[in-house]
Amino acid sequence: MKTGFIGLGAMGMHMARSLSRAGLLTGCWNRSAEKAAALAAETGARVAADPAALARESELVVLCVSADEDVLGVIDAMLPGVSAGLVVVDCSTVSAATARAAAARLGTVGAEFLDCPVSGGVEGARNATLAIMCGGTQATFERALPVLAKMGGTVTLIGPTGFGQATKATNQIMCAGIIQAVSEAMAFAKAEGLPLEKVIETLGKGAGSSWYFVNRAPFMARGSFPAGFRVRLHDKDLKICRDMAAVHGVHLPVIEMTLVHYARLMAAGHGDEDISTIFRLKDALFARGGAPD
Repeated sequence: MKTGFIGLGAMGMHMARSLSRAGLLTGCWNRSAEKAAALAAETGARVAADPAALARESELVVLCVSADEDVLGVIDAMLPGVSAGLVVVDCSTVSAATARAAAARLGTVGAEFLDCPVSGGVEGARNATLAIMCGGTQATFERALPVLAKMGGTVTLIGPTGFGQATKATNQIMCAGIIQAVSEAMAFAKAEGLPLEKVIETLGKGAGSSWYFVNRAPFMARGSFPAGFRVRLHDKDLKICRDMAAVHGVHLPVIEMTLVHYARLMAAGHGDEDISTIFRLKDALFARGGAPD
């Protein structure tokens, strides 16, 4: 299947490389042209002039962009080149409503759509072990599965359009709670004078362990937070979760607390660091003896 890729950020670049290794990637486009040129030089994929040109040259197009308006903007830019039967797979994290809007726009020209957000961090993208949660029809899912399977280790059709994004929202709420707990625990361990490397090695095999503890507690121990899942992107995702919960008349404390913390981190210039940088705030609590700012 001739596959094009749009959105070559921290996740998308690795996902596109996985498709290239599988012999599926034929073209790419990126808003920052230099990233597309670099991928083309590395893989031999063709750089399309614009999203419409990529759509004309592809049987399936994968999107991995930052925000709701980006998804709909790319879809609109593709439409002049979209023909019936094209499959568009959106691996961005956006609202379920945006997924349904994208599907509707593509449906006007007979194209098919799957919302397929991913989880697993940059590591999962690099190693093609992402968890991919999909929303759409069974028939479209089966058409796209050979491509999805080259990017993820777990690929599941959850239900109709929007269900993939609703599942990802569920995941993002979990990530917020887990990173809060891990950062508080690590700040406590540091304040107690514990050898953090031994704590991570031991508790990483205990009942309280998680992916975030194993993979991000070492960042906290080193006080270095290289971009994996950026604060500003999780902040964006949690605002989507908050809006979705509000439809049910509910405000979720984990979301609200984490958004407050992220606002402080972004104001301090940490928005492009990994979300494990929330450790900075927890560590500061012990430095102040629990006194408020």
